Amino acid sequence: MISAQVQPVDKDHLAIGGYDVVSYFSANKATKGNATYTVTHDGVNYHFASVKNQKAFKANPTKYLPQCNGYCAWGVAEKAAKFPINPETFTVSDGKLYLFFNGDFEGKPFNTLTEWKKEEKKYLSTVNGAWEKVK
Repeated sequence: MISAQVQPVDKDHLAIGGYDVVSYFSANKATKGNATYTVTHDGVNYHFASVKNQKAFKANPTKYLPQCNGYCAWGVAEKAAKFPINPETFTVSDGKLYLFFNGDFEGKPFNTLTEWKKEEKKYLSTVNGAWEKVK
């Protein structure tokens, strides 16, 4: 498991640290993509682990894009703030991908997915409205 947090889109316009956004849905796991299978969508580069996943994304990018533009969903819903994410810390709920911060915060380990799961129903109902204010 990686411990480093990443920005949803880095300075080179790479999304989610190069992780394959389709694999979160198809395999229910975080899978590193390959630059060989890249799609540029809205000026952002997405890497995929296979041609199949690349084609799935091209056919319906909106289905696979993470919520909150890839920022930590808990940070948006609970703190009205943009936090970086650990691409290996995620959940797919109601057919949507949510990513989370999971690393050291003020010298202590902090996994926001754990916090999200405690009140997931509440957060799912408020995250979109919160994102409209935060973005």
